[in-house]
Amino acid sequence: MARGLAAGVAGTAAMTGWQELSSRLRDGGGSGEGSEPPADPWEQASTPAQVARKILSGVFDRDPPPERIPLLTNVMHWGYGTTWGAVYGLLAGSARRVRPLRSGLAFGTAVWVASYAQLVPMGLYQPPWRYGATELAFDLSYHLAYGAGVGLGYRAISAD
Repeated sequence: MARGLAAGVAGTAAMTGWQELSSRLRDGGGSGEGSEPPADPWEQASTPAQVARKILSGVFDRDPPPERIPLLTNVMHWGYGTTWGAVYGLLAGSARRVRPLRSGLAFGTAVWVASYAQLVPMGLYQPPWRYGATELAFDLSYHLAYGAGVGLGYRAISAD
């Protein structure tokens, strides 16, 4: 499981890097400055921050202030990715033979499906058929980068 946690960090780093790069490529390197900020900063908060807000307000009866959005984004993003890595570690540790890239890509796809299964009922995502093919493809590509990072990271820290 410890190898899986470390692999989850590697996968999350791969996903984060691909998200940043693809965002810059799609935006043409623009900074997005000049647009009016929303009246409620939570309207444009990342999904991880919104999940954290729902947990904090629903479980602990605390509504975090908007200035906590960047912190909540990072804590949830890295915590979620690292935790899924532990799941990968448990699965890979019980398998006879693990092909790191293949199993990682399959795992990343499973995490992508799980994200819709969790986030649609929370009201943070729409059902996948409501998104365009390009948006779904980018979202899947982030999770494939995650899965590849997890599988290859797990293999790289192998004790074999």
